[in-house]
Amino acid sequence: MRQIVTQLCFNDQAEEAVTFYTSLFDNSEVTRTMHYPMPQGDAIAIDFTLENQAFSAINGGPYMKMNASFSLMVALDTADEVDALYAKLAEGGTDMMPLGEYPFSPRYAWVTDRFGVSWQLMLANNIPANHKIRVSLLFAGQYCGQTQAALDHYAAIFPTASIGHVNDYQEGEASDDRAKINYAELTIDDQQLVLMDHGYGGTEEFSDATSFLIVAGTQSEVDYYWEKLSANPDAEAWGWLQDAHGIAWQIVPQGYYQIMETAKEDQKKRVLDAMFKMKKLDIAKLENAKFDIG
Repeated sequence: MRQIVTQLCFNDQAEEAVTFYTSLFDNSEVTRTMHYPMPQGDAIAIDFTLENQAFSAINGGPYMKMNASFSLMVALDTADEVDALYAKLAEGGTDMMPLGEYPFSPRYAWVTDRFGVSWQLMLANNIPANHKIRVSLLFAGQYCGQTQAALDHYAAIFPTASIGHVNDYQEGEASDDRAKINYAELTIDDQQLVLMDHGYGGTEEFSDATSFLIVAGTQSEVDYYWEKLSANPDAEAWGWLQDAHGIAWQIVPQGYYQIMETAKEDQKKRVLDAMFKMKKLDIAKLENAKFDIG
């Protein structure tokens, strides 16, 4: 496995959103932009980093809706930094939890920006610099109470995974009896995830508009992660799958990017036509499609 990428799917604002996000953080840049010939017009995929964490943005149309089950948690060293970042993200956005003091942080806000991405901003100067931005997963609806199962599941799948600090709800803190964990850390390679059960149960479950993309080095890695993660055959399409906890993943071989970066327009169309007929991606078949080999 090369890396896990956090993918954000917008309606038609991927380019504008990426320009905005990379302007907010140091150690951030666009690393690759790819255009894909689609029947409804060219699609775009933008790879970028924020504080050295890998992200990708695509335009997926109006049916892709993000929600607060998937948020980006940002640890900042001073209250002034929290206030400044909040002011930029809140412009045209919506407060989930207003900027202020909370029992878990002296300066905190939860805001959804104008592009639909949810952010948790907090004064927390004890977080390592390489974990300044972490993905937070809120298990709600039918998945409320699955945080521990997800921790164990992912730790068993990813060779470099390790479970860090785990904090349980105390008696009377959660309204939903299924909710057990209010904060847990899972580190995979150099990426740290924060997982928690929704204390009120909640209704907003994970959306395909936010997903994890695994860039696999070989076909055998594609096969491995597909087998370990896919739990809903009806959700399998074009390299996408849904796991047992409702989270969307994409398993993409590194060779796919190499094919598309060197392909001419007619070759790209053949590769995409072949991909759209697949569930799990097959790199050999994609290569054959590029060169029009039966």
